[in-house]
Amino acid sequence: MFMSTQPTIAMYEASAAYLREALKNRGLPMPRTAVILGSGLGTYAASDAVQKELVIPYKEIPHFPITTVSYQKGELTIGVVEGSTVLFFNGRFHYYEGWEMWQAAYPVAVCHLLGVECMLITNAAGGINANTLIPGDLVCVTDHIKLCAESPVRGQNLDVLGTRFFDMQSVYDKSLIAMAKHCAEELGFSLKEGVYAYMTGPQFETPAEIKALRMLGADLVGMSTVPEVIEAAHCQIRVLCISCVTNYAAGVTGNAMTEQEVLDTAAAISDKFCALLHRIIANMTASMQDRMNLPKK
Repeated sequence: MFMSTQPTIAMYEASAAYLREALKNRGLPMPRTAVILGSGLGTYAASDAVQKELVIPYKEIPHFPITTVSYQKGELTIGVVEGSTVLFFNGRFHYYEGWEMWQAAYPVAVCHLLGVECMLITNAAGGINANTLIPGDLVCVTDHIKLCAESPVRGQNLDVLGTRFFDMQSVYDKSLIAMAKHCAEELGFSLKEGVYAYMTGPQFETPAEIKALRMLGADLVGMSTVPEVIEAAHCQIRVLCISCVTNYAAGVTGNAMTEQEVLDTAAAISDKFCALLHRIIANMTASMQDRMNLPKK
């Protein structure tokens, strides 16, 4: 199942062609927005807010990895929100599962070939900065720290996706962050901001590692997202990333860390999270319709 080979453009194109045909058969326009739903945060794709047109298990999409995390569904929901087609990736791929970095970011490159311009990426994260963050907070990621050497774009560059060397300074789109914060205010709460530190896992971090990350300026820590964000920057896809603080990071309280705590906190804020997601996605799709001079439905 796990491959160490380098990706080819033929692989990405085969995945995109399969999804393009599925969209065509449903009479749906190509998506301009995609959403990656993190641990415990997949309920929105199944909610009544999404007009679900088709649900495709990852294993049916050519060359797609398969999630091995038991509580992640591992399926793509093609839905309609406020009249626009949106792709919902319910479950993601992690380096700690045994996938290569490029496989962890695989859906992003496929989205690029489908014409996706904006991506909303969500995750569950540990809170490092206890001065400003508590479990249950929703946080807009403004930047990240990646200390591991591996990159999803290492190897031969695929020019169809992007250039060999690319800027990472504005991948977390400031206008999308401002829009998301406004959406939260309309719902009666505030979105915080923070820097996300990427650690490969699957073990939780040590207190010394968390202390070092805090000294480097990290507010949050997690085991996902950054490979996807790097590929999005490569493909020039605008990114909005929202983290749910599901627990304090190692050493902050001294309590033992468990996977169940992550899932319990995500479940507790599910309604709030879904309401925010719906408002953000509606704003994203409306913005795309305006840019393309499409009629709003």
